[in-house]
Amino acid sequence: MEIYKAQPRQPQRRLKKAPTPTLKYLLWGAAGGSVIMLLAFLGYFFYLLGALPKVDRLADYRPPILSQVYGQDGTLVGEFYLERRTVVPVDKMPKRLIQAFVSAEDSNFYQHKGIDYVGVARAAVKNLISMRKKEGASTITQQVAKSMLLTPEKKFSRKLKEAILAKRMEERLSKDEILYIYLNQIYLGAGAYGVQLAAETYFGKEVDKLNLAEMAMLAGLPKAPNSYSPIKHLERAKERQGYVLERMVKEGYITQAEADYAKATPIVIQPLKKVNAEQSAYFLEQVRQQLVEKYGEERLYKDGLKIYTTMNAEMQKGAYDSVVNGLKAVDKRQGFRGAAKYLTEAEVEPFCKKVEDDIDELSLKQGAVYQGVVTGVDPAKHELTVRVGDRTGTLPKKNMDWAGKVELVNGYGRPQTKRAIGLGAVLELQVKEPDKNRAGAVFALDQTPEAQAALIAIDPMTGGVRAMVGGYDYRKSQFNRAMQAKRNPGSAFKPIIYAAALEHGMTTASIIDDSQVEYDSGGDKAWKPKNYDNVYRGPVTMREALTNSINVVSVKILEQIGVGTAIDYAKKLGITSPLASNLTLALGSSSVTPMELTSAYSVFASGGYRTTPYFVTKVLDRDGNVLEEVQEPKVPVFGQMSSAQADTAAEGESEDAKVPPAVPQPGQPVITEATGGVIPVIPPETAFIMTNLMQSVVSSGTGGRARALGRPVAGKTGTTNDMKDAWFVGYVPQLVAGVWVGYDQERSLGAGGSGGQAAAPIWTEFMQRALAGLPVKSFPTPGNVTFALIDPRNGHLAKDGTQGAVQECFVSGTEPTSYSSEPAAEAVSAQ
Repeated sequence: MEIYKAQPRQPQRRLKKAPTPTLKYLLWGAAGGSVIMLLAFLGYFFYLLGALPKVDRLADYRPPILSQVYGQDGTLVGEFYLERRTVVPVDKMPKRLIQAFVSAEDSNFYQHKGIDYVGVARAAVKNLISMRKKEGASTITQQVAKSMLLTPEKKFSRKLKEAILAKRMEERLSKDEILYIYLNQIYLGAGAYGVQLAAETYFGKEVDKLNLAEMAMLAGLPKAPNSYSPIKHLERAKERQGYVLERMVKEGYITQAEADYAKATPIVIQPLKKVNAEQSAYFLEQVRQQLVEKYGEERLYKDGLKIYTTMNAEMQKGAYDSVVNGLKAVDKRQGFRGAAKYLTEAEVEPFCKKVEDDIDELSLKQGAVYQGVVTGVDPAKHELTVRVGDRTGTLPKKNMDWAGKVELVNGYGRPQTKRAIGLGAVLELQVKEPDKNRAGAVFALDQTPEAQAALIAIDPMTGGVRAMVGGYDYRKSQFNRAMQAKRNPGSAFKPIIYAAALEHGMTTASIIDDSQVEYDSGGDKAWKPKNYDNVYRGPVTMREALTNSINVVSVKILEQIGVGTAIDYAKKLGITSPLASNLTLALGSSSVTPMELTSAYSVFASGGYRTTPYFVTKVLDRDGNVLEEVQEPKVPVFGQMSSAQADTAAEGESEDAKVPPAVPQPGQPVITEATGGVIPVIPPETAFIMTNLMQSVVSSGTGGRARALGRPVAGKTGTTNDMKDAWFVGYVPQLVAGVWVGYDQERSLGAGGSGGQAAAPIWTEFMQRALAGLPVKSFPTPGNVTFALIDPRNGHLAKDGTQGAVQECFVSGTEPTSYSSEPAAEAVSAQ
């Protein structure tokens, strides 16, 4: 029996099927497309290599740095900038500050060549796991490339450009050079670019004075400067600080003990005293316009100029505070206008969040005004609970008494009358007692004035503008009323008329008839000037007429000397605005600016010299080179001039006034006198006698509020028809100041809107602060002035013991020669 072995089965060979034509074309198409895409990418890549900006210019890194403005005493008073930055070299930065930033932002900075491939892989994994972009991988070098050479667009192409530029930067720049750019360029919140400004902004220190705790806090800011701001979110900032310190430990820069000590170090937020641009805004804008015209915006905002001005920082602050306080007083006399608006209960939280975002301080600043919302009403105490941002406080009854009888409504919705305040009311609140732990603040009801004001203060001996305020709030209105607003000066123009009269035959003892008079006005009705108080006193001296601001007498004086004479005289004093060629000029019917009128008064204060007001004394470039410098004008001797100068003053302007200002040439500093220097325009005797007359205005006339200074003061009030404009211009030997108050759209200031009530208090408060450190001085008497005892009833000399007799001043040789027992002089009458 034959046994057969089973043979293994041979596998069948299958023939491969040829691909279908469609699949073949798809495969070839995919391969071709890939090749084309690769070629396109390579083409774009090589295009970028040639088209990207050059990194060589980074070797000479000159970023935009702020230009700084200094006051008369060297105090920093303002800044101009696009990016608020001060550049410091790397060798002046603490080593641990650099290590903190490297640990937080790019731990492999010293190992990689621009791109951290390990970091990219790590970030990709983390982002994949979390299914969102949780971590970036930009190196410090890439951040510099993005900041300095690229636009902020968020595209793949930008990331590619960033990588290429980073590689190039690493080839051309050292690590220290890259850090120098990075640490000076980076934005660290609160308007601060670079570590130096950040150190000043948050801790009030130079960068080389920071401790480890502060360094780590700054290094935590680049990730989210606003979210980790130590000013607004201190706890969050401390958490981020802890992260940075732990990273420093991991990288071996510090020990764990050092990190723990730094974490326990108290953080004191003590910002370097910021320049209060708000209080100096109008002055700084005037300086800005002048510099832009000379040097251009690019240079002013980016080139780190040092600008020295005539401003006195303390006077400027006093000017701002005085205007704000004075306008609030004027406004509150008009009554409470009601809440700004009413919120529903649902709108309160979003509104308060927006307010909080705008508050930079840890606690509310005493005296500052914020918008708040009424969240509670206590009718029994007549008290409100209010909320300002995240802070709560109270508004007690006594702090809103000025508003009169106000009804409190315990419910949301607009009340029937503006004299009521209910829940949801948005009010202006002034901080009387600051909050502690965001609660417990005490507020006073406030309201933004609708009237405006201007104040200008000038050194009469040099023309230097010491302070200027052009309105209540520069942020809401950039119109500079001190320089641009032309308003009727009213009686404040009278000293110019009187000064012209003194030089045209009249004296302080001249008698003028204060009685009603009519003038043909060319129309149906005659013009009949009236006195402000409707009282007519009969024969009066020039002194009494000016002291009591008698309108009729001023018109008669102008009629006697001639309108053309007065206009020429005003121009000699520096008035440039057109003046009405009629007798209404005596009552201040022609509009002038506060700058013009104040500058004219400075001629009296300086003893007869006109000094053109100026603002800038010196400008340096970022390297300390002098671009321009003004030699301060000098009045030869206060209150006196030579006989030759007096002759020139009597004839008119000197030729010096016609010399045009120099134009700066590139690379050459311009040294000039301040726009014309010192020009004698009136005799010193005239200046002194006008000062003496205006001292009477203060001592016994309409300018009585200025007596509060307790020192020799000369000045004059001005009030126009219907109290639309209120003025006070006055001076002491060292300073002349003018104040105007009124509405932009002319209307009456209402009760208390006269020059003595609305403008003089502002002037007085300002001068009290401005003169606090200055010695008390009397106005010096020129040698050619004589005093004589006068009978004011007739203008004759008076014998000792004559009832009502007064000492009067004269230019020697013009005093009366007969005594009052002789026939009285005829009164000047223009009927």
